[in-house]
Amino acid sequence: MRILLSNSSKEPFYNQIYEQIKSFILSDELKDGENLPSMRKLAHDLGVSVITVKRAYDELEKESFIYSIVGKGSFVSENNIALIKEKKMQAVEEQLQAVVSNSKEIGISLEELQEMLKIFYRE
Repeated sequence: MRILLSNSSKEPFYNQIYEQIKSFILSDELKDGENLPSMRKLAHDLGVSVITVKRAYDELEKESFIYSIVGKGSFVSENNIALIKEKKMQAVEEQLQAVVSNSKEIGISLEELQEMLKIFYRE
C-alpha cells in the first residue's frame, strides 16, 4: 500500500489518507482481514502526525471499511461488500434524484434523460 500526500491539494492530509485507503479496499488491493500499518508507523512513513492518521482511521472505521482491536491494530473489515454496495447505491439514488429535479426544472423529458444516461453509461 503506497499512499501519496499532496501539499498543494486543498484536501487535508487525513482526508487524502482516508480516500486512498478506501480506494485500496474498494479495488481489492487491500483484502478482507488484512492488517493495516500501525498509526505510528504510517504517520512516520508519511511524515505527518499520529493524530492525522488516527483521524483517517477513525473515518474509515466509522464507514465500516476497517475495524480496530486494541493492542492488535486495524484491519480491513471482512464481508463489507454488501454494506459498501448499499452505501454506493444510496449515493447514486441521491444523485439521480438531483438529476431528475434539475431536468424537470429545465424541461428535459424522460426520453431525453434516458438517452443521455445511455450515452454516459457506454463511456
